Amino acid sequence: MRELSLNILDIAQNSISAGASLITIEVSENTTDYTLLIGIYDNGKGMSEEQVKSVIDPFFTTRTTRKVGMGIPLFKMAAEQTGGSLEIKSELGVGTEVRAYFKTDSVDFTPLGDVSSTIQMLITMNTDRDFVYKHIVNEKEFVCDTREIKAILGDVPLDTYEVSQWLKDFITENTEVLYK
Repeated sequence: MRELSLNILDIAQNSISAGASLITIEVSENTTDYTLLIGIYDNGKGMSEEQVKSVIDPFFTTRTTRKVGMGIPLFKMAAEQTGGSLEIKSELGVGTEVRAYFKTDSVDFTPLGDVSSTIQMLITMNTDRDFVYKHIVNEKEFVCDTREIKAILGDVPLDTYEVSQWLKDFITENTEVLYK
């Protein structure tokens, strides 16, 4: 994939397919150590130990529409090309945690991409789920939690145009502040 935000989208879609009602997406950057952690955590149906071992195989998928699943293997490859790694922890009936570690000073580092648009799209296209987006740069942190937004908005749906635009601007502006 051309940018890591597309990997985030793919893995979050796996969480949605697994029945997760809460998906947490963490992007944690350390500009001094040139490291990046991307974590996607869910409370979906989880996987067995055998499935966890198989999920990095591109020829393993639980989908019936095609015979290959490239999301996790490509994410793993992107991390390992930088000298990083990927780990998956999962428990049946509890959920799954996927963490990818990257060395951002590697020539093979894939750009993070437009995470703000990815998060905004996930939220507005899946209003029946809750998302927590946590972005950390060194010591600064921004958190966007749809449970808090829904409590403030009441009956106003997250997928209305005005809310969707506000959400994109809110995420973008607060993410930009982290880099200043």
